[in-house]
Amino acid sequence: MRIPSIPGFDPEAFQKYFKNTGWLMFGKILSLIVGIFIAKFLGPHDFGDLSFATAFVAIIAAVGTLGLDSFVIREILDKPDKRDEILGTSFWMRLGVSLVLVPLSVLIYIFFRSVAEQQGTELTLAITFCASALFFKAFNIIDSYFQSQVRSKFVVKVQNVCLILSSLIKISFVLLKLPLVYFAFALVIDGLMLAVGLVIIYHGENLHIRNWVFNPSRGRALLSKSWPLILSAVMVTLYMHIDILMLKYFAGSTEAGIYSSAAKISESWYFIPVAIVTSVFPAIIHARKTDPLRYQKRLQNLYDLLVIISVPVAIIVSLGADTFIHLIYGDRFEGAGIMLSVHIWSAIFVFLGSASGQYLLAEGFTMISFYRTAIGAIVNILLNIWLIPLHGGLGASIATLIAYLIATFSILIFSKTRSQGIMILKSLFLINIFSVLTGNLKKK
Repeated sequence: MRIPSIPGFDPEAFQKYFKNTGWLMFGKILSLIVGIFIAKFLGPHDFGDLSFATAFVAIIAAVGTLGLDSFVIREILDKPDKRDEILGTSFWMRLGVSLVLVPLSVLIYIFFRSVAEQQGTELTLAITFCASALFFKAFNIIDSYFQSQVRSKFVVKVQNVCLILSSLIKISFVLLKLPLVYFAFALVIDGLMLAVGLVIIYHGENLHIRNWVFNPSRGRALLSKSWPLILSAVMVTLYMHIDILMLKYFAGSTEAGIYSSAAKISESWYFIPVAIVTSVFPAIIHARKTDPLRYQKRLQNLYDLLVIISVPVAIIVSLGADTFIHLIYGDRFEGAGIMLSVHIWSAIFVFLGSASGQYLLAEGFTMISFYRTAIGAIVNILLNIWLIPLHGGLGASIATLIAYLIATFSILIFSKTRSQGIMILKSLFLINIFSVLTGNLKKK
């Protein structure tokens, strides 16, 4: 199957990129299928608790990356002879932060549980397991090395081998009818397997982690550059996961589980805009250096493409949401259909936000990118406080949609990026597409 070409871009390069992302797509699909299988087994209440545990830990874990991944890639490219020092310093910094975040996550939840007057140790144990998986995240620094060498395909293959093994383990847990905590423990196994796999492929390059060294001055230099990205990562994670936490608090585990089942379907294709944007953005950056008019034209073409892909899917899923939920989950997640019919429209703004986010990075507007994410997170939290007590999971879906919309178009606020906001509006209202169609009709 050939993927339609995009005006202004090399079709061969685009086809090659999508062939290379076949393993990535396989992983996403397998993960979705296994996730649905687990959700059906656990049911709304326990699936809601599992979703809460992973979301709760994810927000705290955002600090653990220290915003280093992008800077590690750049530092290795700039100073390849300092590779072991860069990797070693980044690894020990991340591991040290994880040693703090794991007990901190559990203590914060225990405090939260006492305030919310929720008893029981099963969810506390689940959060402990989810948090413990953070120890192994430090080894993801090896992924940054392979990215710097443009050899990410090795990492993707390791990730998918681990995913297959993880899927078999989780399916066996379902067949054995094991309780919730085992599925949280599976995340620890996932982290361990991926860490081992990354070390193996790193050693396969005749490199050794025992050669890594920690340099305090290097660590301070990295942190001085990456702290805005730490804030951004926290805001993005809050933005993505706060709805589950607030649903658990205001409406209970069952409502959180029903909402999570709908969100899992809605968010299952969010990797597509990342794949498209990543594949075409080198050409956009090249045009920025050589031809400003072509640069703007290519950005407009990209926005148009993302709207053409996302809007029809949103319409189809929205109209058939109840049917999709029934076919996928059966009758256990009553009410998820209406949540999905609203939540799926968020994808349009996720797609456009992904493209415009790359534009902000290309132009060096990192603080505007942070402000945009912060605006989205604040709007999402305030709307959830208002809408969840009134409408439960449907309220969270509405809040998510509005927050994504406002965050995407918040670039209209800033004079430096207002022109991009106008371009996105043109794409959203299909102005350029209608102009092309009208022009073609006139020619005929």
